[in-house]
Amino acid sequence: MSAKPNVNLNDLKASAPDQAPNVLARPKREGTSSVPLRWKTWLALSLVVVGLAFVLWHFSPWIWLLWNTISTDDAYVDGHVTMVAPRVEGQVTKVFVDDNMRVKKGDILLEIDPEPFQVQVEIQQANVQVAESELANAKAAAAAQLAQIMGARYALVHAIESVRDQIAQLQSNVAAWKVQQAALVLAEKNFARDEKLVPSGAISNADIDLAIAQRDEAKSRVDEAFQIIQQNRTNLGLPRNTENPLDVPENLDQSFSLVRQSLATLLQALANLGYKPASWSMTPSEAIEVIFKDEGNSDDNQFFEKLAANSPEIKYAEAQLLQAQRNLQHAELELSYCTIVSEIDGIVTRRNVNPGNYVQPGESVMAVRSLEEIWINANFKETQLTDLRIGQHVELHVDMYGSDEKFYGRITGFSMGTGQTLALLPPQNATGNYVKIVQRLPVRIEVVDYDPDKRPLYTGLSIEPYVFYKEPATGPQAGRRLQSQANIPRDNSDRLP
Repeated sequence: MSAKPNVNLNDLKASAPDQAPNVLARPKREGTSSVPLRWKTWLALSLVVVGLAFVLWHFSPWIWLLWNTISTDDAYVDGHVTMVAPRVEGQVTKVFVDDNMRVKKGDILLEIDPEPFQVQVEIQQANVQVAESELANAKAAAAAQLAQIMGARYALVHAIESVRDQIAQLQSNVAAWKVQQAALVLAEKNFARDEKLVPSGAISNADIDLAIAQRDEAKSRVDEAFQIIQQNRTNLGLPRNTENPLDVPENLDQSFSLVRQSLATLLQALANLGYKPASWSMTPSEAIEVIFKDEGNSDDNQFFEKLAANSPEIKYAEAQLLQAQRNLQHAELELSYCTIVSEIDGIVTRRNVNPGNYVQPGESVMAVRSLEEIWINANFKETQLTDLRIGQHVELHVDMYGSDEKFYGRITGFSMGTGQTLALLPPQNATGNYVKIVQRLPVRIEVVDYDPDKRPLYTGLSIEPYVFYKEPATGPQAGRRLQSQANIPRDNSDRLP
């Protein structure tokens, strides 16, 4: 039996320090399992499962959102901007707002020196008073001309009646003349009979003298009646006529000189008030009938009122007054334009005016951006537009507020051209080398239930819209790509004042 070797532990440590732990370690027994290794394996697997569950729980909303929506990161907030510009020129006296100040519609933004415009208002007020006085004078002159017309009309009627009276007087005088002629014939017969009785002494000289006197008196009456008849004819403008004194034209009451003169006076007075008869050769009776009756007037007063209203002098004075009133309104408008107010609710931006500056009409002095009239311009790729429609629901993520703050909206329209075609200098793909690039089309998204006081959206902010294209579209124009005809007022003549 061999002797066991004498092993020195110190020598072993010195000769093989790296193997010392193996020498000192207890040898493993065959057939036994490692409990710590199994426990570590199960712990690692549990951690992996919990981690996967946490990842799925945390990212499942994003996965569901990406699976059911179409999105883009090329979107931003846009809104209306109202440029503030004066409508009159002048020196700025006060500026009431500054950049980033919130204003309401009707708030005063700045004022222009109103003194020159106030002077113009006072001048135009004086012009209105002058025009009113001229109109009053024109109406007074028209009233005087109406009095002349009425006098001329009555003179014409009187002239016609006078001629008719003279004709009737002529007829009466002719009848009296014939009576006197019959009396003369009787007196001559009595004288001839008495003259035959003188030689026989059957009649006295006194009786014969009486018969002679009666004959001479009858003859004188006949001559006097004849002279009266001729005087009547002369007054009527007729020649002497011994054979037929009653030879009078039928229309003498219309053609008599005094009647025609009265008609001319009436027509001249009517012409002074702007009246033009249908014919200047009408007879006096036709003139009275046509002018005063056939013009649709129930009485003379209605005709005179219409005639005065259409007087050239009154029309001119009324036009002058209207012009003066419009000039006054224009001056008052320019005076009101000295106070420049905000036309919308919003935030003041780009102020570039100060007191003392001289501004011109149309010169931009500041801008007001609306906080409420905003929308989202989302530039989707053309390959994403297949399922997009107006009215589809959109979830909006704003970088400013983070992913926890969400806004909501709906698609309201599609631009009629891609960004390149709407550029100032669109590309010319027909020249040079062409490289196809996926185009983007601006899609307008309206923000619903938006309250700028709680969560304002500033123009230019980056937005990530998520369009739920699988859900049904709602609201106006839902399901369309192009909007229908808008209800815009047309240029109809009945719309004008």
